[in-house]
Amino acid sequence: MSQQLYNLLSGEWPLVAESRERDRVSPLKMDELWSVGWRHFGTDFFRASLMSDGMCLKRQIALRIEVDQFSQSRSQRRTYRKNADLELSFDGAEPGQAESRLFDLHKMRFVGNVPDGLSDFLGARPNGSPCECLQLSVHLDQRLIAASFLALGERACSSIYAVFDPEFSCRRLGIFTMLAELEFAKSQGLQFYYSGYATVEKSCYDYKKEFKALQYYDWEGCWLPVAQLHA
Repeated sequence: MSQQLYNLLSGEWPLVAESRERDRVSPLKMDELWSVGWRHFGTDFFRASLMSDGMCLKRQIALRIEVDQFSQSRSQRRTYRKNADLELSFDGAEPGQAESRLFDLHKMRFVGNVPDGLSDFLGARPNGSPCECLQLSVHLDQRLIAASFLALGERACSSIYAVFDPEFSCRRLGIFTMLAELEFAKSQGLQFYYSGYATVEKSCYDYKKEFKALQYYDWEGCWLPVAQLHA
C-alpha cells in the first residue's frame, strides 16, 4: 500500500464526497454553500475532498481569497500591465457562437477528459439557474480572446470557468481573468472570491495557489491560510 493511500485510509485526510441538484438558490444560500466547500456546474452541486488525477488520488482543497486583503504580486502586476490594451466588460452570462468557438479553441489544450461544451460548466440557463451568473468578455481589437464566468452570492462570488484563445497564451489570460474578477469583487464590496478547487499535491491547478490572502477549506469546518498547508 502506498504511503498516500495509507494516509487517506487511516483518517489523516477527511473523506468527503457529496452531490445534489438545485434549480434555484438564494444569494445568501450560495454564500453558505461555498463556505463549506461546495461548487456547482449549472444546477449540479458537488463537493469532494479527493481528486483522481490519472492513476493518482490527490487531496483536493477548496480555495478562497479575502478580497479586501488581496494585493497583486509582482508577476501579477506585470500580467495586468501587459494586458492594458484589452477591452473588458461584465454582463449577464449568455454565451453564444463566439464563446462556443473560443471554447473549441481552448479545449485543444487538453488531452483527456475533454468536456463537450460550455454547457457542461454553465448548464442550460447560465444567468439565473441556480443563481445570477456574469460573463467577463475580453476583447482585442473587437476580437473575443477570452471569457470567464462568475457566480454571484450575497457577500461572495465564485469563479466557474474560463476559456481563452491559445494563440494568446503568452498573455497569461487565465491569471488575467482571475485578477479582473477580483477587481470586480472589490468594486462590489464583496468579502470573498472563491477560486475553485486545487490539490495539496502538485497539479495543473497550482496557479490558483499563487494568490495572496488565500485560504483553503480543511473539510472540517475551518478556513486556514494556504501557507499552513503541507504537501
